[in-house]
Amino acid sequence: MFLAYIAPSVHSPMRAPHQQGKVAELRFELNSGGKKDKHFTAKKIALKKIVANMTMSNNDMVALFPDILGCMNIPNLEIKKMCFLYLVNYARMRPDVAVKSIPVLEHDMEDPNPLVRALALRTMSYIHVREFVEATVPIVKHLLRDPDPYVRKTAAYCVAKLYDHDRHLVEKSDLIDRLNSLLRDDNPTVVASALAGLMDIWERSDAIKLTIDYSNASKMVAILPDCSEWGQTYILEALMSYVPQETGEAALLAERIAPRLSHSNSAVVLTCIRVILYLMNYISDQKQISALCRKLSPPLVTLLAKGPEVQYLALRNALLILQRRPEVLRNDIRVFFCKYNDPIYVKVTKLELIFMLANEKNIDEVLTELREYATEIDVHFVRKAVRAIGKLAIKIEPAARRCINLLLELVATKVTYIVQEATVVIRNIFRKYPNQYESIIGTLCEHLDSLDEPEAKAAMVWVIGQYASRIENSDALLEDFLFSFAEEPIEVQLALLTATVKLFIQRPTKGQELVPKVLKWATEETDNPDLRDRAYMYWRLLSTDMEAARRIVMGDKPAITAESERLDPVTLEEMCLNVGTLATVYLKPVQTVFRNARPRRLQDSPALQREELPAPVAGLRSDANKSLSQLGMGGQAADFDPRTDRGNPPNGNGDLAQAVSDADAYFASQMRGMQIQEQGDSFGGNAGEAAGYVVNQYGGNQGVYQHGQTGDLLL
Repeated sequence: MFLAYIAPSVHSPMRAPHQQGKVAELRFELNSGGKKDKHFTAKKIALKKIVANMTMSNNDMVALFPDILGCMNIPNLEIKKMCFLYLVNYARMRPDVAVKSIPVLEHDMEDPNPLVRALALRTMSYIHVREFVEATVPIVKHLLRDPDPYVRKTAAYCVAKLYDHDRHLVEKSDLIDRLNSLLRDDNPTVVASALAGLMDIWERSDAIKLTIDYSNASKMVAILPDCSEWGQTYILEALMSYVPQETGEAALLAERIAPRLSHSNSAVVLTCIRVILYLMNYISDQKQISALCRKLSPPLVTLLAKGPEVQYLALRNALLILQRRPEVLRNDIRVFFCKYNDPIYVKVTKLELIFMLANEKNIDEVLTELREYATEIDVHFVRKAVRAIGKLAIKIEPAARRCINLLLELVATKVTYIVQEATVVIRNIFRKYPNQYESIIGTLCEHLDSLDEPEAKAAMVWVIGQYASRIENSDALLEDFLFSFAEEPIEVQLALLTATVKLFIQRPTKGQELVPKVLKWATEETDNPDLRDRAYMYWRLLSTDMEAARRIVMGDKPAITAESERLDPVTLEEMCLNVGTLATVYLKPVQTVFRNARPRRLQDSPALQREELPAPVAGLRSDANKSLSQLGMGGQAADFDPRTDRGNPPNGNGDLAQAVSDADAYFASQMRGMQIQEQGDSFGGNAGEAAGYVVNQYGGNQGVYQHGQTGDLLL
């Protein structure tokens, strides 16, 4: 027996009959019941099914638009809510049908029930259709004077919604003036809603300026206890627009706001902290500032008892506050010790705070805690802990020896990722304290086989090159690394190139065979311009003036400080004016996170304490981008012609291309003919013909230490 199969037509969708049947079934349920169904039970059930389908983005429900419009006249609040929800969702898809609901909505705005009036107004203002927007304006004007505060509150939000739809229409009307007049309303909730609406309009407009004087600010603070938690947040947000003209005003207002720090809502607490930090910039009395700082510490600590998400937000904001007002959390380091069940993002942020709060008095306690963290299971957290130990050695000089002993103790565990991280931080310790802790180099050399990550390899190669004169077999160690030179990442290749040159400068007889090979590889067998340019720079420098090469390659390195990760003063000032927002989680300027956000700055006034504003941190600016001429090279390599012994004037008009060509030919002949002498002129050996590349004399210098990103203090 054979069954015939007929394929469905491409142009007739298989689900259409099913969907049409579903819509017809729901339409039948909506229109059933009749007069016997006095409580409209059948209609409610049908509407719930429609809303459920609508929530799942089933656009077939739009066919029921006329039937929904018929249900909008039913005097039942539950049915009206579902009909209005449907209207908001599908009005922009069928604006021609949706417009027919405007008379029903206008009629509902005269209903004796304030909930119905507010619901109809909210629905009408949410629909972004021209006819709805124009019809809403006169209605909002009327309902801003409604006798019921709930309706007035809803009308205040609707002004901001209308401004979002059509700012020019709102600006031409007097809606903003009417909204401003609601600030004198008797109901605190209405005042808070009016402020929220004005703040939203101010954020979106360049033409409107929000100014609050002391009298209005004082009234706003007075109604804080009578507002809901969100109302309090709106009022505190608005107080950021108040610019104190006298230090006494700022101090009094901060004291009156301070009781909000004990609120149970974390949004109120963080917004209150932001306002107090802002007002501190206008207070001259240091005793008052110290008293306010002591009040800010307990609420931040209390937030750590909440869920991990709120904890994380509080911790990220604490990182900011500590940079601006270090006295806030100075004595509370133990509350930031990690718990075993903390999520990793909370642990890492706590670790950054521990690092910031560590000092000579608590360093032993901190190191004991970090030793425990370094034995955790989570590899990422262990790496951060090891890095924190190394950075503490740089930050607190009297504790450097204790930090190094702890690092060596961790290296002795022979756990690969601990050894690699320890190698990186010990390299930085050598940079901070040259010629002090070289005795630990032998321990590092014992664990060379554990190094397989680029950063750790580059760090170890730097150590070997920097201390080649003190490591007996430094040439053999470098030769082991050079065996896989071609396969190494670029950062390791750059480190090997520099370390080989350092070996030759310090011990010419040991490096005479390695240098030509490495320079040949780096100039003729690589496609990376950074590596090639650096190799040419070393090649020509060594061929021209060995003493200049020694001064440049073995010269002093840029200083390393533990303060280099601090935010720059301008960003820090802006971030402190945005405490509690998403921007503080990323530790980035607001416009980096929210493209259209309005940047905030401290407004000038007679009370502004300019001398208390953040100043640039010593050592914050990195020297890593200095050109070679700034690092001791002088003008020799660029201005000196070794064949003629003539110097070109700095502003001369010589033929640069010809000069480069002549230099290439000269250096090629020098490489073929020179012989090595102990501490001699240069290096010899046949390195092959020099490739005809244009030399960049400002090629990158040694990438020994990279400052961390502002978002992560322990990178």
